[in-house]
Amino acid sequence: SLRHVGGLCRKHAPPEPSLIPLFVFIGTGATGATLYLLRLALFNPDVCWDRNNPEPWNKLGPNDQYKFYSVNVDYSKLKKERPDF
Repeated sequence: SLRHVGGLCRKHAPPEPSLIPLFVFIGTGATGATLYLLRLALFNPDVCWDRNNPEPWNKLGPNDQYKFYSVNVDYSKLKKERPDF
């Protein structure tokens, strides 16, 4: 159970201070992975949660940022280069 894991951390951390960075990095990695999965599930245009709009990727314009990180690109200043359908 989760309580048992918390007890293990408290049980081993004081006698072995060299394990503290291990717990910190594993906790940080698990938190980062969870937040990234939430970002993909909520904001990725390939994921469809709404049955009224089964193809949300067709409504993305060139001004919409869907990449996680883009260098030196200001999406608000891009002009529209394709027609509306």
